[in-house]
Amino acid sequence: MNKLIGSRNITRVLARVAVDAAVRKSTEMGVCVSIAVVDSAGHLVCFERMDSAPFQTAKIAVDKAYSVAGNGMATHEFWEVVRQEEALLHGVATIEGATIIGGGLPVLHDGELIGAVGISGKSSMKQDREIAEGAIEAVAASLAP
Repeated sequence: MNKLIGSRNITRVLARVAVDAAVRKSTEMGVCVSIAVVDSAGHLVCFERMDSAPFQTAKIAVDKAYSVAGNGMATHEFWEVVRQEEALLHGVATIEGATIIGGGLPVLHDGELIGAVGISGKSSMKQDREIAEGAIEAVAASLAP
């Protein structure tokens, strides 16, 4: 019996693929965002703030990705869990780096969490989510045989 837990993580090269795809998608949509990619443990692997993206969005994008890595679910899904538990609803604000703001999505490979993408900017949460989806699709395409 194996007594250690093994995990795979997104690499810097794959994280860059995600960031570049997010920049392309954001540009197509006419919005400026910050993009954060973390590994499965929530460590920042790659980050970019597009020109004109508000400076506050840098931390929000990182928090979105970090929250996904910590909870294993998209930030909009985490909101659905949190809103049903009053103690959790009030307590989540006290957890450093945790957020329930939409725009954070998991990066999965063969059903395993290998990282997360967080998007925040001069954009709606719906747009943030679409941009994150584009980033994840680019990673999946890079991993396809």
